[in-house]
Amino acid sequence: MDDVAEQTTLREKAYESFTHHLLARDVRPGQFISQRRLVEMTGLPLGAIREAIPRLEAEGLIKTVPQRGLQIAHIDINLIREAFQFRILLEKEAVANFTRTASDDAIAALLKDHREIAELANSGNGSTELDARAQAVDWGMHDAFIDALGNSIISNAYRVNSIKMRLINQERFRIAGHVKSVMAEHLAIIEAIQRRDVDEAVERLVAHIRSARDRALAV
Repeated sequence: MDDVAEQTTLREKAYESFTHHLLARDVRPGQFISQRRLVEMTGLPLGAIREAIPRLEAEGLIKTVPQRGLQIAHIDINLIREAFQFRILLEKEAVANFTRTASDDAIAALLKDHREIAELANSGNGSTELDARAQAVDWGMHDAFIDALGNSIISNAYRVNSIKMRLINQERFRIAGHVKSVMAEHLAIIEAIQRRDVDEAVERLVAHIRSARDRALAV
């Protein structure tokens, strides 16, 4: 591997390691952190960290504060409103496309996963494991809508926003205790998709995202 390719690889590893630690809550929103601490945390050289910082800043995951250093994105009202608005803009088109083009098997798989979780939640068999499974299925459905567009620019922009959404979820709204209502909202979307009703699928999706936004803002 030549020097340029190796440096690119290290820069990507630094970015991926940072986002992993961010979502693992090893660093917290609003926290100040030094480049040296990032080196210790990621196990990567300072040069790779410095090269990853402009991308992290451009994506709004960190910002440089004069005389203070690097600050992890702070979860505030503006970030919540903007992140959810961005989701609505992208996912409206994504769910409309998915409703028109998804295979019957793909839709059936989504229904099966959601109905299984809803049944367990409604029977009172809640658990930490069920919460984790419900969260994975939740994110998986939204990712499936976006991925079905087959547009790398949209997918990359959505991925960055998803990191912010997951930070918001961690700080403001966790699925634990809300599995029943979230699964009911998802099932309403998927059942509209199964009927190939584009208008209803979009309407149900927007209502679902707005409901999540309102819960996050209410905290």
